[in-house]
Amino acid sequence: MKQLAEGRWPGPQDETLPRLPGFADSPFNPLVVAAAERCLQQHSAAPRTALLLASHSGDLGTAEAIARAAAGERRVPPLLFFQSNPNAVLGHLAARWGLTGPVLAISPASATPGEVPRDAYELADLLLLDGDADEVLLIAAEQAHPADPGRAVAVLLAP
Repeated sequence: MKQLAEGRWPGPQDETLPRLPGFADSPFNPLVVAAAERCLQQHSAAPRTALLLASHSGDLGTAEAIARAAAGERRVPPLLFFQSNPNAVLGHLAARWGLTGPVLAISPASATPGEVPRDAYELADLLLLDGDADEVLLIAAEQAHPADPGRAVAVLLAP
């Protein structure tokens, strides 16, 4: 497997994450998109590009917002159900960039913020070997706590 491009958030000059319309209450989804788009801006992805999100922590902000609503016996806003699915942000990226490959989200046993877990690379390799995709956009995103913007790295991989 060879790496065609890489994008990271935060970068040296980054202070705040860009807003992401349609996603609320958490910096996780904007974090994923920021790293992925930086990667895709460096190298055009093939249409049959798979999207693979690896996150041990997951979307802590949305999980906390849903827990607060449930604990207060309030109705959970429908938008939170949509964005509580990690594939939602991947679908957003696929639609925005015209990517038609498989969409997967995994939770590795452990992760280091700013690094891609080894098992995520292994799954990306399987997607390429099986012919399910021509390329894989692999994004690793981690947050330390719900309000933390976190760290993310995205790599575009080819056979």
